[in-house]
Amino acid sequence: MSAWTWLAVALLGGVGAGARFLLDAFICARARGDFPLGTLAVNTSGSLLLGLLAGLTVTGDALVLAGTATLGSYTTFSTWMIETQRLAEDARARVAAANVVLSLLVGVGAAALGRSIGAHA
Repeated sequence: MSAWTWLAVALLGGVGAGARFLLDAFICARARGDFPLGTLAVNTSGSLLLGLLAGLTVTGDALVLAGTATLGSYTTFSTWMIETQRLAEDARARVAAANVVLSLLVGVGAAALGRSIGAHA
């Protein structure tokens, strides 16, 4: 990859992380309860878009820029896990379990939907 591609990776990584922060903050400001809806929305939308890239068979630098740099910094496995751990530590085991199961089911479903949409585009 060229130096320009690496610069674009850095810039798009910042864009993805910023978008994650904004969407999560928007949802959390309006949501009630313990369930981490902001992270669920971010990871679900990111899974849909990553699935779309796969369905469109995006490859090479375009995949690095869109998938790895932008969507890789947008989605957040670490936040999902720390929120789940905190729920469990706060004796909210059912909410923690629901977060794991729902996030996995919705995330995989969103990725499959995105892939299907991309494959038929």
